[in-house]
Amino acid sequence: THMPSPHDLPTYEAASGPKQGPTFQDGQRRVDYVLTYHVQKPQNYHILRSLRRSLSMMRSGDTPPSKEDPEIAAHKHRLDYHEDDKRFRQTEFEDNLREMGLELEKDEGNKIPGIGFLKIHAPWNVLCREAEFMKLKLPTKKVWPAFRWITGQFLWEGNTRSAQSKLFSLLAPQWCNKLPLKPNRPQNMLFYPLLSHQILYEEWASYSVFYKYQPIGLIRKYFGEKIGLYFAWLGVYTQMLIPAAIVGVIVFLYGCATVDNDIPSMEICDPRNNITMCPLCDRACSYWKLKTACGTARASHLFDNPATVFFSIFMALWATMFMEHWKRRQMRLNYIWDLTGFEEEEVSLCPCFGPLFRFAPISHLIYVLITLFQDKKVKLTCTDRAPAYMMGLFLMLFMIGVTFAVVFGVILYRISIKAALHMSSNPTARSNIRATVKGTAAVINLVIIIIMDEVYGAVARWLTVLEVPKTDKSFEERLIIKTFVLKFANAFSPIVYLAFFRGRMVGRPGDYVYVIGSYRMEECAHAGCLMELCIQLCITMLGKQLIQNNLFEIGIPKIKKLIRRRKSEMDSQQQEDYNMTLQRHEKDHFLGPFVGLSPEYMEMIIQFGMVTLFVASFPLAPLFALLNNIIEIRLDAKKFVTEVRRPIAARAKDIGIWYNLLRGLSKVAVIVNAFVISFTSDFIPRLVYQYMYSPDGSMHGFVNHTLSYFNVSDFKPGTAPLQPMHLGYEVQICRYKDYRETLWSNTPYDLSKEFWAILACRLAFVIVFQNVVMLMSDFVDWLIPDIPKDISLQIHKEKILMVELFMKEEEGKKLLRDNHTNQSPFQPRSRPASHTPSNSSSSSPSTFTTM
Repeated sequence: THMPSPHDLPTYEAASGPKQGPTFQDGQRRVDYVLTYHVQKPQNYHILRSLRRSLSMMRSGDTPPSKEDPEIAAHKHRLDYHEDDKRFRQTEFEDNLREMGLELEKDEGNKIPGIGFLKIHAPWNVLCREAEFMKLKLPTKKVWPAFRWITGQFLWEGNTRSAQSKLFSLLAPQWCNKLPLKPNRPQNMLFYPLLSHQILYEEWASYSVFYKYQPIGLIRKYFGEKIGLYFAWLGVYTQMLIPAAIVGVIVFLYGCATVDNDIPSMEICDPRNNITMCPLCDRACSYWKLKTACGTARASHLFDNPATVFFSIFMALWATMFMEHWKRRQMRLNYIWDLTGFEEEEVSLCPCFGPLFRFAPISHLIYVLITLFQDKKVKLTCTDRAPAYMMGLFLMLFMIGVTFAVVFGVILYRISIKAALHMSSNPTARSNIRATVKGTAAVINLVIIIIMDEVYGAVARWLTVLEVPKTDKSFEERLIIKTFVLKFANAFSPIVYLAFFRGRMVGRPGDYVYVIGSYRMEECAHAGCLMELCIQLCITMLGKQLIQNNLFEIGIPKIKKLIRRRKSEMDSQQQEDYNMTLQRHEKDHFLGPFVGLSPEYMEMIIQFGMVTLFVASFPLAPLFALLNNIIEIRLDAKKFVTEVRRPIAARAKDIGIWYNLLRGLSKVAVIVNAFVISFTSDFIPRLVYQYMYSPDGSMHGFVNHTLSYFNVSDFKPGTAPLQPMHLGYEVQICRYKDYRETLWSNTPYDLSKEFWAILACRLAFVIVFQNVVMLMSDFVDWLIPDIPKDISLQIHKEKILMVELFMKEEEGKKLLRDNHTNQSPFQPRSRPASHTPSNSSSSSPSTFTTM
């Protein structure tokens, strides 16, 4: 290997001359990092403010107070003490930076009032020292002498940047807003960070290059390994969505091609089948013809067909293939980025340096308690943390209960609006009742989900702060788990209700189950609830992606920027002239802060759940996810490059707890899809009818087989339709979808043997499907090795090279010891060679023979 040194390459200081980006006032030392802080107000600030207030009160005719309120004075004293404490910590921190060998320069100009900048320059010797501490390794490949300088220059830049990232990530305090230099204008790129920024701006953060692979190596060099792994994972996920989207489209097209040949749909749409159905609600609803559900039945076949089972199995195996592919990709990146032996450090939290104030504000009492514990070195025990844990558990259960209450409220909305539309005199409203109720309810659910997501995120942060985690990693993991549980319940509760609960506890005509008063439980359409589940999933998925993920990420920063411009007293020309006078770090100060990767991961995890959990009801979900992610990658890239401050580069060898969440969702998806196929769709009832009850082995007569009979004289008082002659004739017997005994049997309205046979087949299908698919997934997991073969061979070769190098060094040392022993003037001539001292290697190096 070739390790560049100042003798081989231009010095670090020379590489950052006066024309190569922001520098110190001497024009030679380059600014590598910038910290911002609030400039302390003058000591007579409170006096001036009191005088100004007194003058304003006198002008208005009021009498100024003769004596200051003791509470206000005490509050001012606390503020002054807090400012002195911050100033002391800042001074102490700056001294520590100088002791580390860094060079500092303060800039407290008047361009941005109240804001000061601390410029930091890392000399070459400091970077080399930190690189040695980090044990950075270079690739063990031979380099031709003609290209040694070019290769060395590239490796030198990469390793010094890594050393800078590591150094600053360990030292950066939380009382400062960190501003690693990231220019806004990509045309003035002369040195390495600026050149990287320009390439990322042109080749990554542009929608016109959506078809290109991401420059993952450059992303890692500019933003660090942690962010590089996120975009690498997002790229692998998006790439793996391509075959899933293709198969999903094929399944959907198969449903479109076979809809005209679906016998149950043809029987429902056949006007010759004069089937009168029972009312869908009490009193307001009347009898209706089954043929009016023709459109819903044909639409349900698009998603409820034999290809759905195949697609569910395919998606279960796809999830396993995706996890295995990512593990191999991650291992390759770990090897390329020299992370194979990296162990993440546990950084202890402190009220001034931890993420407690970065993620959420806390009360003054909690701040005092934490400070007291830190000052007295008191270790919090499980007993001390128990109240916070219990409060967190109780509040999370309460918030999940709120989610269920919201779902129940939407159920009541659907029931009431359906009854109101049935009573309407408008024929258009009466003819589109199902479409109106489904669409409006899905939109309401979407709006509530978006609003509650923000509430749940704040609650999760607050609960995590109350627990006072020991380390930064512990804080992040606890926050992720709480946020995931709350947001997952928020997004999937309406979908779970439609899939597994709607239409299950309805009862029968004459004996319905009522929710509140006269509102009875909802029924599914004759073709099942799968169509409504598909509509809900489609609106939720598209709405969250378009509104919450994309529109908010684009619109909110622009709105904030517009508000800042409106509040500014300068016009556009003055604003442009003012921006021209600002230095690079001063412009970056106006960029938004980096809030972490958790929101980015969270939206992708929720999307992964929608793609895998209920894919049996919505085969187009992978296609919509693919289209969204193509935009999402470039949107996130543009946000990272141009709209937020450059985050602190952090090393990481994996995506952390997110991998466990993905793996858990892929396992749960198998069970959920098994229940969706078995209980939500009509796949099992159709199979049972075709092979057990059909007279000719076909699907003819299936619709009539699924309908039971009801005598209208058995309606309870006050529940019969108000308009019994709505169809133009008197109805004596109506039909409803259920498997019950006939009117002429000994036990009318009881569950029939067909019901129990179908239930047994449904449970058997769940067991068989789950075990077969999981065995196939485990086989795929076992078949694909986690480490690529070329990487394992390269690691093995490196181990051999290290052993050979060690053996050669040992042989050289032994030869030197032998020569030294033979030529030593202090050794007695009569002493035999076998009595040579074993510690002869400790002799003076001046007596060694030059080899």
